[in-house]
Amino acid sequence: MKISIILSHIDTGHIALPEFQRGYVWNRDQVRGLFDSLYRRHPIGGLLVWVTESKSAVHRGEGPLAPGVVKLLLDGQQRITSLYGVVRGRPPRFFEGNPQAFTGLQFHLETETFEFYQPVKMKDDPLWIDVTELMQKGNDGIGEFIQRLSARPDLMPKLSTYFGRLSRLLGILDVDLHVEEVAGEDKTIDVVVDIFNRVNSGGTKLSKGDLALAKICAEWPEAWEEMKARLAKWEAAGYHFDLDWLLRCVNTVLTGEAKFQFLHDKSATEVQDALERACRHIDTCLNMISGRLGLDHDRVLFGRFGIPVMVRYLDTHPLPLNERERDKLLFWFLQAGMWGRFSVSTETTIDQDLAALEGPGGGLDRLLEQLRLWHGSLRVEPDHFTGWSLGARFYPVLYMLARMGEARDWGTGLPLRANLLGKMSRLEVHHIFPKAQLYKRGYQRPEVNALANFCFLTKDTNLNISDRLPEAYFEEVEARHPGALASQWIPMDRHLWKIDNYPAFLEVRRALLAEELNRRMAELLHGETRWLEGVPAPAAPVALAAPAPVVLGQVAEDEEQVLAELNAWMKAQGLPTGIVGYDFADPGTGQQKAVFDLAWPNGIQEGLSQPVAVLLNESSEVLAIASQAGFRCFTTPGDFRRYVESEILAAAD
Repeated sequence: MKISIILSHIDTGHIALPEFQRGYVWNRDQVRGLFDSLYRRHPIGGLLVWVTESKSAVHRGEGPLAPGVVKLLLDGQQRITSLYGVVRGRPPRFFEGNPQAFTGLQFHLETETFEFYQPVKMKDDPLWIDVTELMQKGNDGIGEFIQRLSARPDLMPKLSTYFGRLSRLLGILDVDLHVEEVAGEDKTIDVVVDIFNRVNSGGTKLSKGDLALAKICAEWPEAWEEMKARLAKWEAAGYHFDLDWLLRCVNTVLTGEAKFQFLHDKSATEVQDALERACRHIDTCLNMISGRLGLDHDRVLFGRFGIPVMVRYLDTHPLPLNERERDKLLFWFLQAGMWGRFSVSTETTIDQDLAALEGPGGGLDRLLEQLRLWHGSLRVEPDHFTGWSLGARFYPVLYMLARMGEARDWGTGLPLRANLLGKMSRLEVHHIFPKAQLYKRGYQRPEVNALANFCFLTKDTNLNISDRLPEAYFEEVEARHPGALASQWIPMDRHLWKIDNYPAFLEVRRALLAEELNRRMAELLHGETRWLEGVPAPAAPVALAAPAPVVLGQVAEDEEQVLAELNAWMKAQGLPTGIVGYDFADPGTGQQKAVFDLAWPNGIQEGLSQPVAVLLNESSEVLAIASQAGFRCFTTPGDFRRYVESEILAAAD
């Protein structure tokens, strides 16, 4: 089928995109490469379409489908979208992505190369041709361009050559693409999605959640948009969830199970009702977590996969929770996050916890007992605050203590748990001992970014302190606001305020933080402190091995900026950002074993591709841990970018 006819079929609604397809992910280099191949008449591959009745076809975009039979693109979305965008000068109706990827494509008649518009380079060179303008004007456009070139005597000798090249460029519309069709009554959504995944084995496949949503959309076409709207509402409140997570919550409400396969036989009415209930319970959970624990934004919402379990509990207990039930549920959520309950085998772990809530003897006590048997003592020790970086599990705990307790700002003396107004009053991480001063004295990143060196202050206070040492500014704070230092668990031994005693300061502050956290935990339990004790000892004493130390990276300060730039680059490509300071845990015990600089633990194509880690200047021990865990490791930003470009972006079509 000629490209011109394919594009016309998109205009008339005879060709569209199925709802389960992902958005447009190509970049400008890929668009240039496509047109270069077409211009040189190199093969670019065929298309795969699903032939189905338009009345039952669940498609993307707002435009109507043509009556009768339509063709939904299963393979070729990126190519066809790029062609349509350049030829028509606008995106197709089903488009979702960045239109700048195909805006302003130019062709040089002398070098026969494609580039995107650059004013300084192209404005005085008549040999640069706007591809979209030519495609829209057709043969008349060729005449106009030749007439312009004729005004230049120096170009006259090559007019016939340029005419041939313009004709060849316009001839792209006449290139035939092979279109293979999937048709027949036996081609159900299950079969079609399986075909899609097989064809896209090197590109963006569908996750289990996508498959579940595809089936839901077949009966309830508005489901995808409705769920996106719910996610957008939480994002506006500072919580970033994905579609799979929301579906997981819907699933636990409707089926009491974590696995998506249990959604497949549910009707659209049942799913709609479950979505309403799940969203109502999610709001309740977030209000409890924010209001009682102070975890009021996405960066500190660790253990988010505990929320589907909480949602199920709320749905099976229609009466409002009393204070004891609420706090016990929050105690479980907090403990599950601290010990990495959902860091591995997420689906299986959720199912185990859901089972603990069901049947005779099921409920919160059984849920807590299961957690204690899995982890052991739920009491926190000072060494648990030995972690470092904003990726450590106990970073949200530190934030929680500041919000939940009596912590006060060092500039104003006001409690941090209050709702502070104004952009200069937002809480920021503050390094008690300044980073620059510590790096000068030879401390490495894990020591500089130790959790015990963090506290939370308002932006204004943070700026005023700047990079002064505690031995200078602590005295000022204590004089202006007596008790404000102690409210953030600062040792009041002034010898520990000197940078020469930095390691001793960290040790004492870890003990103070552990003591405060255990006190807050006991408060949540309303006197039922048995949950803070360990599992009853066996009859014969068993010697327990000392916990293995967490392997920390040795990364310089400027590499923090490198990691931030890599995440910004990923976002610009339309890909998910990685987790900075990812704490890798033992799959069996949940014990933290190493911290990876930047990681995608479920793969860049989540749940479908290999886990990825960027490890800058790490020891061989860290690399070995990551490699043995199945992570594909990159030790330079350049190597990582080349991997993304060659194996993720280039394979997406």
